[in-house]
Amino acid sequence: MKYLGLAYFTPEKFAAMTPGDVKELVSQCPAFDEKMRATGKVLVSASLGDLDSWRTLRPRSGKTYVSDGPYTESKEVVGGLFIIEAESREEALSIASMHPAASLGEAGGWVVELIPIDFYLAQ
Repeated sequence: MKYLGLAYFTPEKFAAMTPGDVKELVSQCPAFDEKMRATGKVLVSASLGDLDSWRTLRPRSGKTYVSDGPYTESKEVVGGLFIIEAESREEALSIASMHPAASLGEAGGWVVELIPIDFYLAQ
């Protein structure tokens, strides 16, 4: 089974951190990411770009409306994603718990959601 991990952060909390605290927090991430990838179960891992460059596409009156984004009804914003292939939910949870957003960054409002997915990879 494959699982999508969405790593969220709270922009207001992250912005309230001092630059030194942000640097210290972010400097710890590569070791966590490497530990997670070393399981051999991570198919994709990505950090998302700057929020100012995001766009949201919505259907409106039969056309696609493009706006600045993300502006979902949430205080948390997706900052990264990963896909795990695991034998069980428990194995997927164990691997996802290695992600920095599941282990670090409480002050920045970090959190991970783990969602089972059907996965198709185009050739």
